[in-house]
Amino acid sequence: MCNLYSVHLTQADIRRVFDVEHDLAGNLPVMPAVFPDQLAPVVRLRDGGRELLRMRWGFPPPPKVGNHPVTNVRNTASPFWRAWLKPEFRVLVPLTSFCEYEDTKPRKTPTWFALADDRPAFAFAGIWRPWKGARGPKADAAEGEHQLFSFLTTDANAEVAPVHPKAMPVILTTPEDYATWLTAPIEEALKLQRPLADGALTIVARGERSDERPGEAA
Repeated sequence: MCNLYSVHLTQADIRRVFDVEHDLAGNLPVMPAVFPDQLAPVVRLRDGGRELLRMRWGFPPPPKVGNHPVTNVRNTASPFWRAWLKPEFRVLVPLTSFCEYEDTKPRKTPTWFALADDRPAFAFAGIWRPWKGARGPKADAAEGEHQLFSFLTTDANAEVAPVHPKAMPVILTTPEDYATWLTAPIEEALKLQRPLADGALTIVARGERSDERPGEAA
């Protein structure tokens, strides 16, 4: 389960790579480590154009599942998730690398994956929803209206499986995939819920909970 990723992209990079027309994100810093419950950039479709804004990572869980925010979504056949898979609730989640924890001893090893060593831009296939309540760091949780996101997962490919056999994020790498995810009917969009092709990822770092090396946009 992916609970850590990095965004080594400038705001201009994100606007260019994801064809953003409206930037509502404010001053968006480079983020070498994005953890659950943090605000992070997403891109969604609004009034025919793409807009960049920040949302908080983690959906409220389905009923009777617990209290922890849901960061990764696998069972897209569930009625709970189907409600948020309509085009108006889909987002692209820009990033340059993501982390899975290898089950080593005495402690698990953070392992970072990217498309290449120079960390070109890509996106997770995400969903979002409005929500009212208290969210944010425990010491500084904010009460009120929030916009929350999560992203889809699927089977692990050949690079991820030795580190995390159960799953990997749904990764989108082309303008065509970005457009399909944001606009297509549900059944067509969900065809993107498949592992990235074997050989398409490389391990770029190990051992740290932050990918500090700067990347370049695709």
